[in-house]
Amino acid sequence: MVVNGKCAKGSPPVPHDIDEAFLALPLRALADAALARARALGAEHADFRFERVRSASWRLRDARPAGSSDTTDLGYAVRVVHGGAWGFASGVDLTMDAAAKVASQAVAMAKLSARVIAAAGSDERVELADEPVHADRTWVSSYEVDPFDVPDADKAGLLAEWSARLLRADGVAHVDASLLTVHENKFYADTAGTVTTQQRVRLHPQLTAVAVDAASGEFESMRTLAPPAGRGWEYLTGTGWDWDAELEEIPALLAEKMRAPSVEAGRYDLVVDPSNLWLTIHESVGHATELDRALGYEAAYAGTSFATFDQLGTLRYGSSAMNVTGDRTAEHGLATIGYDDEGVEAQSWDLVKDGVLVGYQLDRRIARLTGLGRSNGCAFADSPSHVPVQRMANVSLLPEPGGLSTEDLIGGIERGVYVVGDRSWSIDMQRYNFQFTGQRFFRIENGRLAGQLRDVAYQATTTEFWGSLEKVGGPQTYVLGGAFNCGKAQPGQIAAVSHGCPSALFRGVNILNTAQEGGR
Repeated sequence: MVVNGKCAKGSPPVPHDIDEAFLALPLRALADAALARARALGAEHADFRFERVRSASWRLRDARPAGSSDTTDLGYAVRVVHGGAWGFASGVDLTMDAAAKVASQAVAMAKLSARVIAAAGSDERVELADEPVHADRTWVSSYEVDPFDVPDADKAGLLAEWSARLLRADGVAHVDASLLTVHENKFYADTAGTVTTQQRVRLHPQLTAVAVDAASGEFESMRTLAPPAGRGWEYLTGTGWDWDAELEEIPALLAEKMRAPSVEAGRYDLVVDPSNLWLTIHESVGHATELDRALGYEAAYAGTSFATFDQLGTLRYGSSAMNVTGDRTAEHGLATIGYDDEGVEAQSWDLVKDGVLVGYQLDRRIARLTGLGRSNGCAFADSPSHVPVQRMANVSLLPEPGGLSTEDLIGGIERGVYVVGDRSWSIDMQRYNFQFTGQRFFRIENGRLAGQLRDVAYQATTTEFWGSLEKVGGPQTYVLGGAFNCGKAQPGQIAAVSHGCPSALFRGVNILNTAQEGGR
């Protein structure tokens, strides 16, 4: 079998211009009206954000249509700092008077917030870290073909053809297929003089094959490993992933999984494939290094963080093989941007260096509050009606230059498990105690794969797990995984984020038998 995500080479992305229909909207006129009103009302800072986000999805069950959607979210928002407090309002009326009124509402909200804060006895004021002015900048993500330029019939037809291919295989009883696509435009302007216009495209194709034992009623499923990506339609036609190879191997792997023995619980050495490890990075490193969580300012959805601010520069997060970056610039990354929703230019920076916590993810307020200098561009709102909050960058584990292949990592293990693909997970509210399952688990005996296992989960604390990291693979094992649906804040917001990583070797990790844990 092939032991890593299978990437296919393609031509370089075609440069695109910002969509003319978006540029034809009265972006600057609305921004000028809103910012002028905010200044006149005494705002210390004001920013204007206009967004058009088009999202579409297609779902098939056993090669037949099961549903589709196509929606567009369009509007604008004004955020201000007035009297040391935040104010925010949004609107959809594309007139100058309406934009000015929204700015007035934002200032009124800031005044109300200031009174509430004062009544609570707090003297903390909102102040923003400095950022250079970025005047009249444009940025477009890296893709070749906008999926919205492809006829819907072609999208549904490709999913149906792939589904039918799986259904023809022996042992495959059902196939679910889906495709999510997003085209996002964003215009930003603030009272400092920054003006940016951006365009991003991303998509997520996915197929799941199901096998059923008619006699016992038992079933198993196996999902494609292809991650969501900041790419265009070319991703489904051979650029960035070898779909033919993956679809060809799924039926045999699924049949083997149906026959696989249940794992014996205990301590094992693990080789974790990027298709699984990205999610462990997301939950145990990505959320834990959001500084608003570490400071206790945020707890919705994913809790706070064990990696508290007083441990910056001293916390032994993992072994010396662990080097993790936050990155808003990675090509095809789901969290890759040119400028964030506070006008901060995209950057890449260290979060964990040689196993030690050395950085956090920041927005402008948290950067100023903690004295850490410039924001690293982590403010994002998922719609024009939501206020920007601190959101995750592409948080990635770096490979070792000249490092081992996945096969060589496996070759160094006498008794272990090779973990492939993500599935369910659980982690506590401090991002510390966790367990993860996967799509496929293979027994390793004397450096070789020796068939699949079932009912496997690995369990550890964050520092124990990353402390057991002995080796990371080379760049040839590196894959950029991720998800469309990272949740945060209240009211809840959703953001897409990628996590790159190589294959990695962990020693002596606790393996649970999920069937036994569930009382079966």
